Amino acid sequence: MENNLSTQPHLFQPLTIKSVKLRNRIGVSPMCQYSSEDGVANDWHLVHLGTRATGGAGLVIVEATAVAPEGRITPGCAGIWAEKHVEPLARINRFMKQQGAVPGIQIAHAGRKASAALPWAGGAHLPDDAGGWPTIAPSGLAFGADLPKQPQAMTETDIARVQADFVAAAKRSLVAGYEWLEIHSAHGYLSHEFLSPLSNQRTDRYGGTLENRCRFLLETTRAVRAVWPEELPLTVRLSCTDWVPGGWSIEECVELARRLQAEGVDLIDCSSGGNAPDAKIPVAPGYQVPFAERIRREAGIATAAVGFITQPQEADDIIRTGQADLVLLAREFLRDAYWPAHAAKVLGHQDKLPPPLQYARAW
Repeated sequence: MENNLSTQPHLFQPLTIKSVKLRNRIGVSPMCQYSSEDGVANDWHLVHLGTRATGGAGLVIVEATAVAPEGRITPGCAGIWAEKHVEPLARINRFMKQQGAVPGIQIAHAGRKASAALPWAGGAHLPDDAGGWPTIAPSGLAFGADLPKQPQAMTETDIARVQADFVAAAKRSLVAGYEWLEIHSAHGYLSHEFLSPLSNQRTDRYGGTLENRCRFLLETTRAVRAVWPEELPLTVRLSCTDWVPGGWSIEECVELARRLQAEGVDLIDCSSGGNAPDAKIPVAPGYQVPFAERIRREAGIATAAVGFITQPQEADDIIRTGQADLVLLAREFLRDAYWPAHAAKVLGHQDKLPPPLQYARAW
């Protein structure tokens, strides 16, 4: 990595990890669009992602992209389990690169939270005879609330199959032109379900102790790193706490981050929650930033900060004070695709982010 963890860069200083150089420290966080048909990206995704690249983001990460059909959150979720998914994504990536952004992808499996309706159709679990499908998880425990389906507890054969799906997805991601790969292990989806004692009550080598609960993710990461080029960044999104007593904790997360770094992970994307419907989450501007700071400091690995970061000065301070190496925005990018350009003006760094030639007259 170009910057030492002890240095204090700013929001518009480039970030180099392995062979990939981001033009600034601003990234588009993965945001599900629920607009694919059988997992295939379309013109909506081209415009949605392409506009954020044009707007100046250094990194644009595609939404949680399922490694298997049953790993989708909803029937409208993106996929990369088949060859038909590759070229539509490659088209988008070619455009984003032309605009100066690095294309990234988050590969995922929704576990027990799969088979849900589209958010604007309520988001509840779909019955198997109404467009839904059976779900799998570490243990046969339902999530609850509007997601009451009891998943099938995975056998070790199931585990090996899903891990192979992640490997195949990583290979397709490379063919599609992605230069940044993120494994989704947050928000109550399958990999996070293995980590948390709230959702993992196994008594075999994948459950019980911290070492056993981390085994699925560490094995998956090792297998993916083996096929993902060494010169390209591999990252992992973690929920740093379940926000529930007795659940997954930041202390465990720090230890996991150390182990992931030993497996070749370059950055931890620090989020939280999503694994319990009754979690009390103290949502406020920058509420998850302390997780990124602690993991960065205690595990000695680069981090990304996410969660209600909206103001340019706030994002710049996160970088300047060494709380994280990268700031990822989600909702704010939905409201303002040109947030980086506006932030550059506010922070006096217009020279770091010249406008597209087509827009220069109005910039």
